[in-house]
Amino acid sequence: MNASLTHLVLIPSYNAGAKLAETVRAARAQWNPVWVVIDGSTDGSAAAVEAMADSDAGLRVLVLPENRGKGAAVLHGLDEAARAGFTHVLTMDSDGQHPADLIPAFMQASRQRPAAMVLGVPVFDASAPALRVKGRRISNWWANLETLWAGIGDSLYGFRIYPVEPLRRVMHGQRWMRRFDFDPEAVVRLAWAGVPALNLPAPVKYLSAAEGGVSHFNYWRDNRLLSWMHFRLMCGFFLRLPMLLARRLFSSR
Repeated sequence: MNASLTHLVLIPSYNAGAKLAETVRAARAQWNPVWVVIDGSTDGSAAAVEAMADSDAGLRVLVLPENRGKGAAVLHGLDEAARAGFTHVLTMDSDGQHPADLIPAFMQASRQRPAAMVLGVPVFDASAPALRVKGRRISNWWANLETLWAGIGDSLYGFRIYPVEPLRRVMHGQRWMRRFDFDPEAVVRLAWAGVPALNLPAPVKYLSAAEGGVSHFNYWRDNRLLSWMHFRLMCGFFLRLPMLLARRLFSSR
């Protein structure tokens, strides 16, 4: 098992059912340490990982008393990671969709380029809903426009590594990015801050209910949230356009 004093795996979780414990076991088989942020879960899924943490020094469980959203859960983990001296976190979902076996490869890439955010680019199989695949193409196009094509391979895939301090500065500097809008807004704002993107392919699984799959995605609610997010980001893009053009011109010399 790989161990690190600088890089940790961070798993935000809300009502993930039995998949949470499976995801944690898979992550712990690949990495030490692994932290889980329980985002106000009410389904009893936290109990299994809290029991695991009692006998596993490499596993830490942080519990939020109420559901605050994925971004808020990640920020809570980032703040705790910073206090503990960690410089990078790999975020992954708790529902079994993300490839735990690629954790070491992503961590190695981050160690080689510590200033970068390492973004997973999803490799879909036949289980991927066509509507979700097409929808993310739209979000990816907007994210690349908002960053003047700074190299974001995928704006929505949550299997990725963030440098802790740049992301904390971005999140504490404004009140957005606390729910489903976290993943795409994080990469756009980090790109604005000058954090380069390193893209690596990673498979994604869409599990059926029979396989224990859990999804909290609401098509209308979350797409409205993303639309509002991209409106805000486009306003920010126009304000930053001179700076982005100057950076692009300088980097091309």
